[in-house]
Amino acid sequence: MSVEVTPLSAAERRPRDVAIGTFDGVHVGHRRVIEGADTVLTFEPHPLRVIHPEAAPKLIMPFETKRDVIEGLGVRELVVISFDDGFRAIEAQEFRSRILIETLGAERVAVGENFRFGARAKGDPEMLAASPEFETRVLPLVEVDGETVSSTRIRALVAAGDVEGAMRCLGAPFLLDGTVVEGDRRGRTLGFPTANLVPDDELVIPGHGVYAAFANGVPAAVNVGVRPTFATGRGLLVEAYLIDHEADLYGAKLRIAFIARLRGERRFEDVDELVAQMHRDVDEARRLCASFSAP
Repeated sequence: MSVEVTPLSAAERRPRDVAIGTFDGVHVGHRRVIEGADTVLTFEPHPLRVIHPEAAPKLIMPFETKRDVIEGLGVRELVVISFDDGFRAIEAQEFRSRILIETLGAERVAVGENFRFGARAKGDPEMLAASPEFETRVLPLVEVDGETVSSTRIRALVAAGDVEGAMRCLGAPFLLDGTVVEGDRRGRTLGFPTANLVPDDELVIPGHGVYAAFANGVPAAVNVGVRPTFATGRGLLVEAYLIDHEADLYGAKLRIAFIARLRGERRFEDVDELVAQMHRDVDEARRLCASFSAP
């Protein structure tokens, strides 16, 4: 099955079971809202980038990754609202009547208990639940490790390098996508050729350190940082060593799924010490990937 991505302007009216939300990260709370829906209605870009651009958060995942994750939940169609100044001025009642009922033909609607919509965020789940035209499910917030799951919390966990805590909140490993670029080829001279990604400034990135991960499904040891042992002058780089795997990945798309943090990034006194530590990192990453089971 392949999810159909439809701009709201192109959506044809049909009976729909609609889950609504921004769904950045598609975390365990989002998954409960989406469960059973055949259609997800979402917003692009993130509404805060239009309403309060100075307060807009770094994204957990770009749209393409969100699309793929939502497809994996069995959703038939992803309807995308282009969130701009025109859309933000739409009153809550108009959103309910024109978009949900007239355009989408919603028969069932699911939202989280903190969902707000319409101009000045005056629409709320109670307004939707009062609508006789469709059945409304309002899903409560979800707790993990004694705290409410939110995209804000997950961003903080990822930035701190706690990818295992983030995974418990996401219900899946944190994903980082990018195109492989050419680096300085130092990893190859050390016996560990890496596929390098330059992170997008708009995305949250794991804190500096070394991680066990899967890169396009292949076990990997991944370094996030600035390589302090060498004075390269380069900025932040994500370097993935694909374990027991050889391939020319320059220009290819790479999706890294982080499963555990091995250590922080640090400077080594000499190259031999660095290489010895890299061997230990790879062995540990191999072990963790071999024993990994998804949440």
